[in-house]
Amino acid sequence: MLTAMRRLAGTWPARLLFLLLLASFLVWGIEDIVRNFGRDTAVARVGDESIELPEAQAAARREMARIARQLGNRFEPNEDIRRAVAATALERLIAQYALRNEANHLGLAAPAPVVRDAVFAIPGLRGADGSFSRLVFDSFLRNNDLSEAQFLRVMSDEVLREQLSGAIRSGAAAPQAMSGPLLAWAFERRSAEVVQIARAAMPEPEAPTEAQLRRFQENNAPRFSAPEYREAAVLVLNAETLASEVQVDDAALQAAYDARRAQFDTPEKRIIYQAVVPQEAQARAIAEAWRGGADLAAIEAQARADDGGAADLGPLERSQMPHAAVRDAAFAAPQGGVTDPIQSPFGWHVIRVERIEPAVTRTFEQVRDQLRQELAHERALDLAYERANRVEDALAGGAGLAEAAERFGLTLATATLSATGQDQEGQPATLPVPEAQRPELLRAIFAARPGDPPRMSEMGDAFVAIEIRQVIAPALRPFEAVESAVRDAWVVDARRREAEERAAALMAAVRGGKTMEEAATEAGLTVQAFGPFSRDPALAGELPRELVAPIFELKVGEVTMAPTQAGFAVARLTAITPFDATSDEAAIGRVRAEVEQQMQDELEEQFARAIRDRANVRINSQVLDQVTGR
Repeated sequence: MLTAMRRLAGTWPARLLFLLLLASFLVWGIEDIVRNFGRDTAVARVGDESIELPEAQAAARREMARIARQLGNRFEPNEDIRRAVAATALERLIAQYALRNEANHLGLAAPAPVVRDAVFAIPGLRGADGSFSRLVFDSFLRNNDLSEAQFLRVMSDEVLREQLSGAIRSGAAAPQAMSGPLLAWAFERRSAEVVQIARAAMPEPEAPTEAQLRRFQENNAPRFSAPEYREAAVLVLNAETLASEVQVDDAALQAAYDARRAQFDTPEKRIIYQAVVPQEAQARAIAEAWRGGADLAAIEAQARADDGGAADLGPLERSQMPHAAVRDAAFAAPQGGVTDPIQSPFGWHVIRVERIEPAVTRTFEQVRDQLRQELAHERALDLAYERANRVEDALAGGAGLAEAAERFGLTLATATLSATGQDQEGQPATLPVPEAQRPELLRAIFAARPGDPPRMSEMGDAFVAIEIRQVIAPALRPFEAVESAVRDAWVVDARRREAEERAAALMAAVRGGKTMEEAATEAGLTVQAFGPFSRDPALAGELPRELVAPIFELKVGEVTMAPTQAGFAVARLTAITPFDATSDEAAIGRVRAEVEQQMQDELEEQFARAIRDRANVRINSQVLDQVTGR
C-alpha cells in the first residue's frame, strides 16, 4: 500500500494536486499577512520607531483608571471621553518616544544604577519599615497594568527628561522690569457700590400650567432623568474567602514571635523638660532653681532672660534624642531628677526627668492569638494572589464568572446600580466588598466597557473581576413621578428670571446717567459700599465673590452685574487704590520667583513641542479608533 502511494506521489497529477493544496494553504493559512501586506499597523510612528496598538491600548486603560480614581463616582465615560483619553494617552507615549529620540541624538543615557536609585526613592513603593518593598512594587505593577520592563523604561525616560529639562530650565531668568508692574497689579485694591437682588425676595409667580411644567421638564431633562444604571456581575477573591484553607502551627507562631520581637517590645520612655542657655554658669543657676522646686514656666522665663529657652520635650525614647551626651544624662537621671549642665553644639543643657514610663515586653503567650491572626491573614493573602492567577487563567481560557466562582469556591454577586451605588428603587445596592472598598468598586464598574471579557484586578486586599451584563441608559422620569420637583424648580427658575430682569434694569438705569443710589431707590433696593478689597475672592468678606473679577475689569464709574448664589448683584466701581511696588522688596522677590517658575515651565513646553516636531510624528487615525475599541 505504501509502495503504491509513493508511486502515485511521483506522477504529474499528484504533483499538481500538491501545488494546489500548497497554494490554498499559503492564501488561507496566512490570510492576515496577505490581507495586511502593505498596511501600517502602528498607531503612531515617531522617527524610526513605532507605537503599536497593544501598547497604546494599555496606556489608554491606565489613563482611564487614573481619571476614575481621581474623579470617583462623578466619572461616567462615554465614547467621546474614551476617545479623548486615548488621544491623551497616545500623546504621552509620543512625548516619551520623542524624548528618547532626542536623548539618543544628544548622546545622553540613563545608567541602570541611576534608574534603580530613582525607583528606590519613590515613597509609594516603600514598605512599613521605610525601605523599598518588592511586594508593594509588584502590587503597583499589577494595579497599573505594567510589566517590570515597561516600568523601568518609563523611569529611564524620566531620568532622561530630568537631565534635559534641567538644562532647559536653568536658562530662565525673570526680568527685573516685569516684577514691579506685576506686583502692583496683584496688590491693587478697589472700592465699589453694590446692590444685591435676592432670588428668594422676588414675588410668587403665577401658577404654571401642566403644559408649561412638562415643557420645563423636557428642557431640563438631566435634572429629572434617571441616571445610567449598570447590571454588573462581580467576582471577589479575598483573604476571608480562603481563611478556612490556612493553618498556622505553634512552630510558625514561635518563629514569627522571634522574628518580630521588636514589635512586641515597648521601650522605656521619659517625659523630659529641657533648658538650653549659652553659658555654663547660667545653666548651673537653672539647675539649682529646678532642684529648689521651680516649675517649668519659671525656668522658661529664667532661660529666656539668659538668651536661651526651655520646653517640655514630651515622651521620648532613647533613640529619639540625637546628642549622645544629653541622651545619656537624661536616661541616667531618676524620675524627678535634674542633671548637671551638659554641653553640646547648641549650648549648655539642663534636663529634668518629669516622669518615666518603663519598658514593657509582651510574652509569646500574650501575643499568641494576635500572631495567629496576622500570620493567617498574610498566608491567606499569598494564597489569594496565587489563586487569582489561576482564576485569571481560567477566565482567559473562556470560563465565565459563574463557572469560575463554582470551580474555585468564590463569591459571585450581581447588582443593578447607578454610579452612586443606588439601585433602581433608590436604596444602596448590595456589593460583596467591605464598605471602605465600595467607592473603588463602583469606579471600576463604571470604568469597565460592556462586552469586555472579565479579568482579575487587585482592589485593596482583594482581587475582583467585573462583567458588565447590561447598561440602562439615562431616561426621562415619568412626569407624574416628578411633578412636585418640577413645579418647585419652575418656581425657583421664574424667580431667578425676575431677579435677573431687575438687575439688568438697574444696570441700564445707571448706564443711562442715574446714580446708583437714585436707581436703587426707585427700584426699592439698598446700596452697599465695599472696599478697598483685593483681587482674591477668598478675602472679599461680605462682597459676593462672583463680583470680584468683573469689578477688576472696570474703569472708575463703570457698572457691571453678575449672578450670585442668592440671585444677582450689580456693582459700580467707585475708586482704585494703587500699590507702590517699591515699598516691599520681599514681595518683589516672591513675584520674581513665580515669574521665573512660569518661564521655566513655558520653556520646557516649547522644548517638548520642538523635539516632537523634530521626531516627524505620524498618527494613524484609523488604527487610533481601535484604541478605544471602535
